[in-house]
Amino acid sequence: MSNTLKSVALAGAVAAAMTAQTTTAEAASKEKCYGVSLAGENDCAAGPGTTCAGTSVTDYQGNAWTLVDAGTCDSIDLPAMADGSARKGSLEALDRDLPA
Repeated sequence: MSNTLKSVALAGAVAAAMTAQTTTAEAASKEKCYGVSLAGENDCAAGPGTTCAGTSVTDYQGNAWTLVDAGTCDSIDLPAMADGSARKGSLEALDRDLPA
């Protein structure tokens, strides 16, 4: 194997390792927040019969989550519910705003 090819392979391995570490660190600073995504914009989990990302059908669907910055889930500003009560995100799935 030529020295040039070895250098390219080594550079690629180092770049891949750095990318993996950055992605892991970024994911560690995020958390799942249920009930904050708009219809079709969830990152995953949207109830039985759904495949995952982008499958929520209701705005602020309680069983669909989106990754948010850690520690911000319950402080995300959301519109009030129809009865005027506050609507907040949750670290656990909610029973509100589920599709009919």
